[in-house]
Amino acid sequence: MKFTAILAAALVVVATEARADIVRFKNGRTMSVKSCQVDADTARMRLRDGGEVTFPSSIIDRVEPDEVPYPEDAKPVEAAAVTVAPAVAASLVPDEVLAARPYADLISTIAAANKVDARLVHAVIEQESNYQARARSKKGARGLMQLMPGTARQYGVRNSYDPKTNLEAGVRHLKDLMSRLELPLALAAYNAGEGTIKRYGGLPPFAETQNYVRNILRRVGVPAAQSGTN
Repeated sequence: MKFTAILAAALVVVATEARADIVRFKNGRTMSVKSCQVDADTARMRLRDGGEVTFPSSIIDRVEPDEVPYPEDAKPVEAAAVTVAPAVAASLVPDEVLAARPYADLISTIAAANKVDARLVHAVIEQESNYQARARSKKGARGLMQLMPGTARQYGVRNSYDPKTNLEAGVRHLKDLMSRLELPLALAAYNAGEGTIKRYGGLPPFAETQNYVRNILRRVGVPAAQSGTN
C-alpha cells in the first residue's frame, strides 16, 4: 500500500503556467512563442510545440511579452526520464517567419505558378544567397538563386540581379531538374551541375554538394536518413 502511494505521487501530473513572447514582424504578421531572443543580426525563437528556430533579426519589428500566459505541457514527474528525439517538423521554420522574409510574396506567387513548394524555394535561396539580390559568387553565379551565366541564358535572363527575373528562372530550373531527378539529386544538380550527377551516377563525392543537399532537405523537413547524404 505504501509503495503504491509513493508511485502514485511520483506520477502526479503538474501543470504550470509559463511566460510567452509576441513576435511582431515588419510585414504585419505576429506570432506567439515561448521566447524570442534577439542578438544583433540574429533572432532565436523557442516554439510552443517544441524546437528552436534561428533567423535574421532584420525581419522583426519588435518583441513584446504575451500578456496571456499559456500552460506548459503537463508532464509526469518520474524518477527516470526518457529522452525522446523531437519530431522533424519541430525544426521547420514556421510559416509566419517564412512569410516575413524578404521577397516572400514574390516567392509564393512564382512557386505557386510553377507548382513548386514555396518552402523548398525559400530553402534554396537561403542556402544560395541568404536573400541577397546582389550576391555574386567567385564562379560567377548571381542573384537570389545564384544563376550561372549559362543557366541565365537558357531561361532568357538578361539581368540576373533582378529579383523577379532571377526567381522565375531559378524556380523553373529547379522544377526542370526535379522532373528528371529525385529531389536530393535535383538539388545536387542545381549546386554542381546535372552533368556532374550523370558523371558520378548519383550524388557526387563532394563535401560542399553533400552539405548543400543535406542543409536544404533539413529545412524542408526531410530526415537525414532519407536524404542519401549520410
